[in-house]
Amino acid sequence: MKIIISYPPLDATKGVPLLSQNRQFQYFKEPTYIYPVVPAQAATLLKREGFEVIWNDCIAMGWNHQQFFDFIKQERPDVIAMETKTPVVQEHWKIINELKALFSDVCPLTCVLFGDHVTALPEESMTNSKVDYVLTGGDYDFLLLDLCNLLKEYKLSTFNFELSTKTLEQGVWYREDGQIKNTGDFQLNHDLNSLPFIDRDLTQWQLYAYKNGNFRRTPATYIMSGRDCWWGKCTFCSWGSLFPEFRSRKPDNVLDEIEMLVEKFNVREIMDDTGTFPAGDWLKEFCQGMIARGLHKKVNIDCNMRFGALNPDEYRLMKRAGFRLLLFGIESTNQKTLDRINKDLKVETIIESCKQARAAGLYPHITVMFGYPWETYEDAKKTLELASWLLKKDYAYTMQSTIVIPYPGTPLFEECKENDLLCSTDWEYYDMKKPVMKLQFEPEKLMRLVQSLYSVSYSPEFIARKILSIREFDDVKYFGMAFLKVAGHIFDFAKKKH
Repeated sequence: MKIIISYPPLDATKGVPLLSQNRQFQYFKEPTYIYPVVPAQAATLLKREGFEVIWNDCIAMGWNHQQFFDFIKQERPDVIAMETKTPVVQEHWKIINELKALFSDVCPLTCVLFGDHVTALPEESMTNSKVDYVLTGGDYDFLLLDLCNLLKEYKLSTFNFELSTKTLEQGVWYREDGQIKNTGDFQLNHDLNSLPFIDRDLTQWQLYAYKNGNFRRTPATYIMSGRDCWWGKCTFCSWGSLFPEFRSRKPDNVLDEIEMLVEKFNVREIMDDTGTFPAGDWLKEFCQGMIARGLHKKVNIDCNMRFGALNPDEYRLMKRAGFRLLLFGIESTNQKTLDRINKDLKVETIIESCKQARAAGLYPHITVMFGYPWETYEDAKKTLELASWLLKKDYAYTMQSTIVIPYPGTPLFEECKENDLLCSTDWEYYDMKKPVMKLQFEPEKLMRLVQSLYSVSYSPEFIARKILSIREFDDVKYFGMAFLKVAGHIFDFAKKKH
């Protein structure tokens, strides 16, 4: 059986879609490609079980629609599986329907969708497209293997397929006798330590090893020590629907993977994309393992972290263990907003954590969101002012500025529905090109706020600190790439002419 895991080409007129392994979808002018860890894990599992697997990321490869369909006609797979997100799900419906029409008289093609949007609204995709299966929840690597084993059995023998669908794991939506059915609510009961290390060659890891604004040293790649965030209560996070329960791999298991990546692929930087990196005893054991194996001298580690989760001693231990970039979600510096989105965070803690991390020699990357419907323009300006101050004073090293998008499946989306705060439920408009929640001020002002934060990178104080921080040629390359990324982001949020 031949299985293609694909990211088909999307509307190129909007820019490069940041779809894979991403919690907040955007189109970028300056390309960024993020290694999709869980789909790559799915490809590896399938290959280990004897399936013929093809990795097909048309976005990272720069393919157009014609190249994609020519490729599918040439390969004639049995299954094509795709990750989708809210702003592009309607495009994926069209692609699936085109694939079904293309193969109707040639050979049967099974189409599978997975991701946070279809986890929230699985029946919608079954109704609006000819997709055969929707996999819900975040363990779609395990679910896809289970499904393909069933399809293989069906292809090789004669048996009651309708009855056999009842043996599928929970979380799968399918069709039977013209009816849409499902196997129940998904379960996160899989052992992450049982997973093989990702087959990096199969999944073309080098496509994602260089064009990423967070990487200072390349080649670089992604791993996940856990799924997904041990806090997991922020009302805006779409991945909360995928992983409502936090699980982590054992520290030694993660260290073995890092050691393999360094020795086999000469990886120089690794981003661990767990929603929030494990803390406490897990973190201590991991850091001690990095030092004991000498990995701290060979590779830098980046990760997501929560403000207030660590103390100064833990930051210093992380620095000794080879950590470099810590990604913190500020989201807002208005206490009423932090409370409303359930960040469990005080504004004072934001400043304190940034200072502690920098004092330890680590580099905080802050993410900020503008466009909460309950905030005034003056509220939003306070966030801009504090974030700008953190960057200029070098308490924060780099940043990402975005518009708040209430994705289906999140408590924020439900709050907006209940309070008539949504401008539209046409998913195409959820691409961060403009707000989809009703604001207390003009949308043009919102776009300028986002641009203004990126513009801090051009302030003399910010530039001077970056020049003084240069220690080696990797720094020069990093800042050069960062300059292009920032310029691209300013254009990403420029006012659109209609």
